[in-house]
Amino acid sequence: MNQGPGSGLAAVSSALLAMSRHLEVRDVLKTIVASARELLDAEYAALGVPDDHGGFAQFVVDGISDEQWKAIGPLPRQHGILAAMLHQARAERLADVREDPRFEGWPAAHPDMSDFLGLPIRDGDEIIGALFLANKLRPEGHGGDAGTGGCGFTQQDEDLLGILAQHAAIALTNARLYERSRELTIAEERSRLAHELHDAVSQKLFSLRLTAQAAATLVDRDPARAKGELQQVAALAAEAADELRAAVVELRPAALDEDGLVATLRTHVQVLDRAHTARVSFDGRGVRALPAAQEEALLRVAQEALHNALRHSGAEAVEVSLHRRGPGAVLRVTDNGTGFDPRTVRRAGRHLGLVSMRDRASGAGGTLTVESAPGKGTTIEMEVPGG
Repeated sequence: MNQGPGSGLAAVSSALLAMSRHLEVRDVLKTIVASARELLDAEYAALGVPDDHGGFAQFVVDGISDEQWKAIGPLPRQHGILAAMLHQARAERLADVREDPRFEGWPAAHPDMSDFLGLPIRDGDEIIGALFLANKLRPEGHGGDAGTGGCGFTQQDEDLLGILAQHAAIALTNARLYERSRELTIAEERSRLAHELHDAVSQKLFSLRLTAQAAATLVDRDPARAKGELQQVAALAAEAADELRAAVVELRPAALDEDGLVATLRTHVQVLDRAHTARVSFDGRGVRALPAAQEEALLRVAQEALHNALRHSGAEAVEVSLHRRGPGAVLRVTDNGTGFDPRTVRRAGRHLGLVSMRDRASGAGGTLTVESAPGKGTTIEMEVPGG
């Protein structure tokens, strides 16, 4: 592929910017591979991150369909050319990878590959991954690189991939640090919640036990007072249940990493629909993956809005929708309950958690709007810009 200096520089710049835009390790790996394949005009590209057991912790490909990838089978082991890239500090350019003495074959469903360019990704002296490109796409009559026995990949390609690999190392290291810091934050938050849950519920249960014992001693000689104590038992039990429910809601965003926002919201709505007499429904269409902070904020606001609608509005039906809008998304929670007068928003805001919802929305770079009127229900809408 012939490119002028200007267009080549622009392509490199775009690739580096794309890498720096992502914080999740998997997203960074996919961006690196796609950028390398496009930049060097290759049919196939792959990036492997080794584990400590002779395999790959992650192996990302580009140019192969999902169906092809499934047919190929398990992730490759660290052997042959792949192992060489992980244990040597130099690039490899081969006219035909199949004729290299280190080549050990590949699965039947694997696409046929010939010319090959591989390069380790290094963080200081440590090799943290390797980039592989195969089958250079070139115009008819392009002679390749005479110094490598006709390999389609040139020294210029190798130099360009070297620049990409240096920035890939930075992007991958940053993504790992981000994920590690998030794991630590989640662990600290879970520990804090566990302590709060233990303290709050333990106190409630202790009071509950004492009150129940008092009621038992009064039931024969003072039934009226015993009845009052039993009413207090019921109130304390309800408070303990609320404490427990609040803690569970706080822990729920962990599902975002595994299931994604749409699936997590759908599951949450299904649980609430079974647990309440009101009908709770969900509609989610066309939403792409969003930055983690925006997804968590959307989930938190949805949970708060649903809590309000089901506990305070007297609604018979609550509808939750999440739709794509440009690169971002719009969440809408609508109920047919009692509603309130927005002019009393200061009092209602404290009561319904509107202040915290607005804080969550603005903290994620989004906006929150509230529409309500007495007897007309309430609609809470949150929009985030995407990434």
